[in-house]
Amino acid sequence: MPTVRQAVVELLRETGMTTVFGNPGSTELPFLGDWPNDLRYVLGLQEASVVAMADGYARASGRAAFCNLHSAAGVGHALGNIFTAHRNNAPLVITAGQQARSLLANQPFLGATEAANFPKPYVKWSAEPARAEDVPAAIAQAYRIAMTRPRGPCFVSVPVDDWAVACAALPHRGLSADTAPDPVALELLAKALEGAQRPVLVAGPEVDEEGAGPDLVALAEKLRAPVWTSPFASRLCFPEDHPLFAGHLVAAPEAVARSLAGHDLMLVVGAPVFTFHVVGHCALFDGSVPLWHLTTDGEAAARAPAGESILGALRFALPAVTALLPKPRRKAPPARPRPAPPAASDPMPGGFVLSRLAAAMPRGAILVEEAPSHRPAMHAQLPMRDWGGFFTMASGGLGYSLPAAVGIALAKPGRRVVCLIGDGSLMYSVQALWTAAQLGLPLTVIVLNNQGYGAMRAFSRVMGTRGAPGIDIGGLDVPALAAGHGVPGERVERAAELDAALARAFAAPGPVLLDVAVELTAAKLYDEKKE
Repeated sequence: MPTVRQAVVELLRETGMTTVFGNPGSTELPFLGDWPNDLRYVLGLQEASVVAMADGYARASGRAAFCNLHSAAGVGHALGNIFTAHRNNAPLVITAGQQARSLLANQPFLGATEAANFPKPYVKWSAEPARAEDVPAAIAQAYRIAMTRPRGPCFVSVPVDDWAVACAALPHRGLSADTAPDPVALELLAKALEGAQRPVLVAGPEVDEEGAGPDLVALAEKLRAPVWTSPFASRLCFPEDHPLFAGHLVAAPEAVARSLAGHDLMLVVGAPVFTFHVVGHCALFDGSVPLWHLTTDGEAAARAPAGESILGALRFALPAVTALLPKPRRKAPPARPRPAPPAASDPMPGGFVLSRLAAAMPRGAILVEEAPSHRPAMHAQLPMRDWGGFFTMASGGLGYSLPAAVGIALAKPGRRVVCLIGDGSLMYSVQALWTAAQLGLPLTVIVLNNQGYGAMRAFSRVMGTRGAPGIDIGGLDVPALAAGHGVPGERVERAAELDAALARAFAAPGPVLLDVAVELTAAKLYDEKKE
């Protein structure tokens, strides 16, 4: 009979989870000893970075990723990015060491109290098996649940002495996780779309997650309807250079209602209805405008405050609806104008930097973003075009995108990955640079350095507050931090130097960092003028 460890290693091979992301501790050593040559172990220097690397790898590859954490406090370190993985619908199988079963009654060192409850509610399923022999089956179950839509992380706690126990070999199990939408409901949707005079589409990250992007484009073109991106979308939802692309909805109820006003039917595809960040009344939910919802996420469908939801795989639903529609008869809306980039100046406007990045980025590069205060400028100056070419976090939790970029680069060998990140965000997970350096990944990190938490400055202005502490973080030597982790770093302070620095960064075979000095936000300048 195999041991628990042998059965789990065979499961990893069978499921394709042959890249393991981890940060080891003593309770994990029985699993890690005599590591097989056909499994790749990717070391992260902090557990939150480990989870984000696995998240990026899973989302970019479309397959579940295996993540091995340390007991108790190690899982605590990781919880921020476990929450982000939950909001990202990232299929992760997370295991963590636990103290020996014989010691648990006396609260031992490294013992995790109620280990299975610790990461809840931000995992789809969680367990600490009652017997050592049940560990392989629990990990197999975690894999299947993680890969069932809506995808997400699952957690298994494994006592340190379980790995050497003999157990039965796991039988092969297959699972087709896609579900077909109700064909009668799709016919009703098609009739509603055919009868509408001014339909509008709102697209979300499930579209790219399912590989249904071309199907959505075909539907929009047949309808000749404008397409908006849903609030806080974590992936590309519609090509942003397409004539039908209307823009990005913001996470405010009144603003969403204004953006979608004038339409007589709304179809939300692959997104919640809607994700908001501020309070307010959304007039769209009063029933005066028909609202339809296509999604794989039953919980999102249940939360929708109005309309008709149809559950099922988008890659089935979208072509079916398109086929039911007649030939286009509406006039296409005018293409959305794109604002001109700001003029060059020193310090550089964020929009200027992003316009030069758009010109310099190699075609086919993957952008991973965590620069919240520059997101409006990014939307204006750096349009995303390629399916599978953009990732960010759906949670708002910082410390995700740099390690996620490492995982994405591992999942997409040969593709240049660009991490666009603020100086504040960088410091949550700067140790991920070390992993990128050790693996020689083609990763270009662009730091938009405004010497603080720019998003908080912007919120201070919106909320009418001044003088809040803890927002400025000047004095960081970002290139030195990069060099200390093995990544060449360069500071760029003048607009005239930017294009050449970007060219050097994209020509480098391995990881490189550019620390770009950008102007302070309007809120900071407002405070300074008042003092």
